Amino acid sequence: MDGPTPLPPFAAVVVAAGKGLRAGGHIPKQFRILRGKPIIRWSIEALAHAGADRIVTVIAPETRAEAEAALAGIAGVHFVAGGATRQESVRAGLEALVDKPPTRVLIHDAARPDLPREVISRLLASLDEHPGAIPVLPVVDSLAVAGDGNVMTGKAERESLRRVQTPQAFRYPAILAAHRDWPGAPDAGDDAQVLMASNGSVALIDGDERLKKITFAEDLMDHSAAPAFRIGQGFDVHRLEAGEELWLGGVLIPHDKGLSGHSDADVALHAITDAVLGAVGEGDIGTHFPPSDPQWRGARSGRFLEHAVSLARAAGYAIANVDLTLICEAPKIGPHRPGMRAEVARLMGLGENAVSIKATTTEKLGFTGRGEGIAAQAIVLVTRMPQGDLP
Repeated sequence: MDGPTPLPPFAAVVVAAGKGLRAGGHIPKQFRILRGKPIIRWSIEALAHAGADRIVTVIAPETRAEAEAALAGIAGVHFVAGGATRQESVRAGLEALVDKPPTRVLIHDAARPDLPREVISRLLASLDEHPGAIPVLPVVDSLAVAGDGNVMTGKAERESLRRVQTPQAFRYPAILAAHRDWPGAPDAGDDAQVLMASNGSVALIDGDERLKKITFAEDLMDHSAAPAFRIGQGFDVHRLEAGEELWLGGVLIPHDKGLSGHSDADVALHAITDAVLGAVGEGDIGTHFPPSDPQWRGARSGRFLEHAVSLARAAGYAIANVDLTLICEAPKIGPHRPGMRAEVARLMGLGENAVSIKATTTEKLGFTGRGEGIAAQAIVLVTRMPQGDLP
């Protein structure tokens, strides 16, 4: 099957130098995780796949390490330091292309991750007739003009207004000259205004609702295609043998027998780990920690569970709660439940009220009833994180 029609040659400048703290969290929003990837990576991958031969990414110097990690493996990406204003940052990106000037350039905000190829195509086509083109959407709500005291003083005619998006497309010589001529104050709202100030015409082309900008925490949920919650289950069994330590729920329990396995054989943590992995579609514990690998011999199972939780967070999910049932005749679980509950909560980053640990017997039936082993089953609920506050 033939691929998409090639687009005209172009370069891109992606502005990612802002702090982006209105979206919450402790790191700039462009480096936060959305559907398993940093926000900035989504649009830059789209630009690369559309054929951008060079992509200049404008960043704050102190975020160089985060930017390089977020965009690792994407060909044609170059980093430059941004300025005090958006206009200064864009100009820095444009100047970085001077050594090999492109004919066309797209200027895009890193906070708009969902970038349809069709929008890129329409923008580039418009440059055949205009030095600039921007994607826009109609205004559908009524508009009021606010006066002093937040009192309505009039209305604006929405028929003549448009919502402006990025990327914005320009003939490179025209937009570079316009930025060089810009007086620096006041700060322009966008690059189209910079071009218009140099008497350049700007075409309005159809935008796309998918280009919604991430500004606030709730915007991350709007962009997420993942379900609001997912459920995983886990089940594990280990044999009881003399001479082994008995670890359950991350707690060492005095007993005349212990569980036998390649690691510490903690059936409770193994079942919970599998439940977390299952909830986010990441296989099972053997996939990540194969018993054939000698490095996991005798390993504490808490490491396995912490790894599973980190994978869930990378996928954009937080652990909501866990429900664990231990199946055995002995030892008695009740005296050890508080310690197990506290340790599971610690490993998963939860409050203890989100961890349920129960125990039951099989009325002397089966291998657990005969005291030959212990079984555990767990159910975990994960919920999509609207704030994307990930490590």
